[in-house]
Amino acid sequence: MHTDATADWLARDAAAVWHPFTQHATWTDDDPTVVDRAEGPWLIDVEGRRYLDGVSSLWTTTLGHGHPDINAAIAEQIARLDHSTFLGTTHTPGIELSEALVALAPKGNGPELTKVFYAGDGSSAVEAALKIAYQYSTQTGHSRPKFVRLDQAYHGDTLGAVAVGGHDLFHQAYKPLLLATTGAPSPGDRALGPDRNAIAAAELRRIMAAEGEQVCAIIVEPMIQGAAGMLDYDAGFLRTARELADQHGALLIFDEVATGIGRTGRMWAAEHAGVVPDLLTCGKGITGGYLPLSAVLAAEHVYEAFLTRPGDTSPRTFFHGHTYTANPICCAAALANLRVMGEQDVVSRAATLGERLGKLLEPVAAKEGVVEVRRLGTMIGVEVAALGDRTGFRVCQAARKRGVWLRPLGDTVILMPPLTLGEEETELLVGALSESIDEVMR
Repeated sequence: MHTDATADWLARDAAAVWHPFTQHATWTDDDPTVVDRAEGPWLIDVEGRRYLDGVSSLWTTTLGHGHPDINAAIAEQIARLDHSTFLGTTHTPGIELSEALVALAPKGNGPELTKVFYAGDGSSAVEAALKIAYQYSTQTGHSRPKFVRLDQAYHGDTLGAVAVGGHDLFHQAYKPLLLATTGAPSPGDRALGPDRNAIAAAELRRIMAAEGEQVCAIIVEPMIQGAAGMLDYDAGFLRTARELADQHGALLIFDEVATGIGRTGRMWAAEHAGVVPDLLTCGKGITGGYLPLSAVLAAEHVYEAFLTRPGDTSPRTFFHGHTYTANPICCAAALANLRVMGEQDVVSRAATLGERLGKLLEPVAAKEGVVEVRRLGTMIGVEVAALGDRTGFRVCQAARKRGVWLRPLGDTVILMPPLTLGEEETELLVGALSESIDEVMR
């Protein structure tokens, strides 16, 4: 039972707040947590109860909460410069972060990513990338109004991002408002069978052969589709996408908002395939989970298409941006996060953490009631068999009683802890999940 303090906070919440991805008809009945503070990998509620943050506060926290280096960087930046527009002026943390991201950009089959365009969150980064891709097409030959996307994709919730999504639960209501897209089968779709990667690649070839001249970009979540339930797939599909984009004159966009910044055991999921896109979006973990910031990394040839040339009768400027684009405090947090990640070899630690989680989850995968465990690095989905309504949610509620905070995607329970999680906390995470599955399945 809640104390009076928790009950009061929840009553005030119900009176004034509209939460994202939340059905408020049942909100208070679901016994929501009221978080008061956090430290390291722990969330602490208003009653002082501690919960291991098993999803990194929606996949954002890299080094844990309240990291002293990021705290110090934010405090120093606030004392120096709180905000200055990036429209026509610049500032030092924005320049330094751009240099750092370009230096960290993936290398391999594809162009060099040389420029950074800032946005505020994953959706707005995708929105910018889509507009860049379309405008690029109009300024390099002819207008190409179509995008190719994957079924079950999720790229955010603004209308452009929804248009290139393929998750009907989230997107069905907005279809009359959306951009022109063609959906290709997902190589992670288990319904396609064991040859799903080859089937998806063949269908992408067919789509591009038929529609390629009208396609300005192919957009994918590289290596794993997060909101679809952690549907992982083979790196060969990304190599096929790169080949087809080049063959048909389209751009290739990798949405690394969820997969980037070390989540998959590499700095970028693209590195698993040795493929470089023309545009790469990143966000979530870029500031270590502290502040909203995202970015589009762009190839030089894309950037150059936006430079005015002699004889132009119309401007080539990218007329897009936001008031808080490249906010200096956000950039300072990101710089501190990336510096610590480099100094402490956090990407390699994340790879090791992912392997340890995989080993600990082997007995869980064999449990009755577990359909499949899917993992790439520290991105993990544990799909459980549906027993009535909201089975995944009930597993997460059971885990919370054991001191672990998780969040489901349907009946797939997501595990995505901070990249620096210790061994004891890792065992707690998997142990609580295992016991919770047993409790619900009984």
